[in-house]
Amino acid sequence: MAAIIFCNCYSSLAASKWVNPRIPTKGTSLLRTQKSSSWLNRQLLPKCTSQKHVQCHLQDGQKGRSFSLKECAVSIVLAAGLITGMPSLDWSPNAYAASPALPDLSVLISGPPIKDPGVLLRNALPINNKAVREVQKPLEDITESLKIAGVKALDSVERNVRQASRALKQGKTLIISGLAETKKDHGVELLDKLEVGMDELQQIVEDRDRDAVAPKQKELLQYVGDVEEDMVDGFPYEVPEEYRSLPLLKGRAAVDMKVKVKDNPNLDECVFHIVLDGYNAPVTAGNFVDLVQRHFYDGMEIQRADGFVVQTGDPEGPAQGFIDPSTEKTRTIPLEIMVNGEKAPFYGATLEEFENDSASSQVFWLLKESELTPSNANILDGRYAVFGYVTENQDFLADLKVGDVIESIQVVSGLDKLVNPSYKIAG
Repeated sequence: MAAIIFCNCYSSLAASKWVNPRIPTKGTSLLRTQKSSSWLNRQLLPKCTSQKHVQCHLQDGQKGRSFSLKECAVSIVLAAGLITGMPSLDWSPNAYAASPALPDLSVLISGPPIKDPGVLLRNALPINNKAVREVQKPLEDITESLKIAGVKALDSVERNVRQASRALKQGKTLIISGLAETKKDHGVELLDKLEVGMDELQQIVEDRDRDAVAPKQKELLQYVGDVEEDMVDGFPYEVPEEYRSLPLLKGRAAVDMKVKVKDNPNLDECVFHIVLDGYNAPVTAGNFVDLVQRHFYDGMEIQRADGFVVQTGDPEGPAQGFIDPSTEKTRTIPLEIMVNGEKAPFYGATLEEFENDSASSQVFWLLKESELTPSNANILDGRYAVFGYVTENQDFLADLKVGDVIESIQVVSGLDKLVNPSYKIAG
């Protein structure tokens, strides 16, 4: 199963590490370098807020069948667009293990990798409320409990549910106190629904209805995520002045990307649901949403699909990025990296020296489970901006081929979070 990262490309690329913004202490990679000791303990965190069901149309007599992928599919990370393509890596994973690209860079693996995009997106929210996290964690742990065969899994699920219910009862006052004043009524309403849903999940376990556990878990985690979003009061930091006039996504948004698939006997077209994380990459996510609203990607082909990345965004003609018609120049954005423990992203700085402010329109999805990019030792940390996740139909990204066409990308929520939208300017 392939976890995909959708990243910004920059020029002069070589094989190395990129930093995931706001990484959890468990999972993904811990990076340590002699060049910059401040770039430690980096990982990605964001939250999936959409329960939207999407369609893939299959060429097997079931065209138009609607379904959603099961919870816990391998996560897909969404990162930023580059004006020059991703490099070809002409070295083997074995060579990398014996002779790393950066002699002073060591990768420390800490615990099992977090692959679920919902977990990552929840943890990436700019909040600090221990009480709600103590409700969230046991509900997420149900995923691991369900890996046990048969109804024996329900014994572990029951422990998870009891732990979450106890944490909610004991911590409800602290959770409510963490809600933003303007969102408090909505948050309290969600907590009431969460309590009712927790009792319903307990009954499901007592009835030994294993198949009903995962859907109810997903519903409850949606409530938890929405409560956590109600704890965010405005945008948590100021974007540096030199980038403040660019399109900025100050919060979360979601898009649906519809792809027409060619020469695939099993797949005709598919819709990928993507949650964009403006809290951790407002410039990168804002640039992408602005281009989506300009229909920049509509009708564009997939330009690279090699088992390592799926990439697009290079327009026809000599330009390698988006030419803003109001200036007749390529619009570029800075590399934007959120480091765990920091309150705002770093701009224009990476673990290596290369042109890191050249991103424009090219984007790629990284197939994270390739030999070069395992979830807990990603070779691109510190080099690309990560601005969201594919949360529906991510497994089908690995089936895309060069020449498949992006029929459309549409913003389905969060457009009101976009400030300085250049697409509204005439021309």
